[in-house]
Amino acid sequence: MDRWNGKVAVVTGASSGIGAEIAKDLAKAGMITIGLARRVERVEQLKQQLPKEAANRLHAMKCDVSIETDIERTFQRIADTYGGVDVLVNNAGIVRQNNLLDLGTAADLRAVLDTNVTGLVLCSQWAYKSMVDRKVDGHIVHISSIAGHSVPNFPKLNIYPGTKHAVRAITETMRHEMRDAGTKIKVTSVSPGAVKTEILDGVPIPEEMPLLEAEDISAAVLYAIGTPPHVQVHELIIKPVGEVM
Repeated sequence: MDRWNGKVAVVTGASSGIGAEIAKDLAKAGMITIGLARRVERVEQLKQQLPKEAANRLHAMKCDVSIETDIERTFQRIADTYGGVDVLVNNAGIVRQNNLLDLGTAADLRAVLDTNVTGLVLCSQWAYKSMVDRKVDGHIVHISSIAGHSVPNFPKLNIYPGTKHAVRAITETMRHEMRDAGTKIKVTSVSPGAVKTEILDGVPIPEEMPLLEAEDISAAVLYAIGTPPHVQVHELIIKPVGEVM
C-alpha cells in the first residue's frame, strides 16, 4: 500500500456496511479518502471511529450515484479540490424486494439498474478520465456479488442478480479497453457471498446461515490494490465457510 500513500481514493456508498469499512481502512492506510453517499452525515460520523490522523484524511461528499448530474458535479469537485482520482471503489448498490414478473415495479427496476449498473459505469468513466489525463496507473474496484456468478434461490431478489452479472461483464470489458488503450490501470471485481450489512434488512435469511463481515471485504480490497504494478487481481470470490450458494 506504500505507493498509495497520500493518493486519492473515492468510495461510493460509504455511509454504512462494506463501503464504510473500506473508507475507514483506506484512510488508515494513508490515502486521502472521499466517501460518497446520500446520507453524507453518516460518513462524517465515521471519523469518530478513526485515529485523528486518519480521520483528517477522510472527507464526506453528498452524491447519489443514480443521478448522472450528481456524479458529474461530484467528480468535478474532487478534481478541483484534490486534483483527481487514483483509486475508485464502486461499492454503492441497492436491492428492491419484489418478484421480477410482478407488474407495477418499473420504478424499482430503474432504481436498481441506475445505482448498480449505470452509476457504476459513469463513476468509472470519470475516474478513468482522471487517471488517463494525469498519467496515473490507477485502480478501479467494483464490489459485486456471488449473485453475479450464479442466481441464488432467494425470493424477491428481482433484478439484483442480473445487475451483478452485468458488473461481471462490465469488469471484463473495462479490462479489455484499458489494455487496448495502452494503460496500466487495473480493474478488479470483488464478489462476496452474504455479508452482514443493511442490504440484508428484510431479506428472509435463515438464522443459521453463515455470513461474512464487512471488514472481510475491505481487507480483500486492500489486498487487491496493494499488489505490485505487474499484478492484476481481476476477480475475487469470497464466501463464508459453510455457505451453500
